[in-house]
Amino acid sequence: MRIIDSIPHPSITISIFQMNDKFIVKFEAGPMEQAFKFSATEVKGVDHLKQIINAEFIETVRARFNEMFLQLKGATEKN
Repeated sequence: MRIIDSIPHPSITISIFQMNDKFIVKFEAGPMEQAFKFSATEVKGVDHLKQIINAEFIETVRARFNEMFLQLKGATEKN
């Protein structure tokens, strides 16, 4: 797997990887990460992938990070 590009964002690290016949987009925020795999047959290239990973997509990822953070915080406070 090799990194081929990134998408700038003020609070989330967004990296694009290519491995075999897949593109993998990894989002990182603090101790959490989310990854999405796209088949090369579904995505025409990096530019097309960047169109898919638009502001709305990133906002949904950010909201999920907030949920993940609350879940992590709740789990660690119980123990």
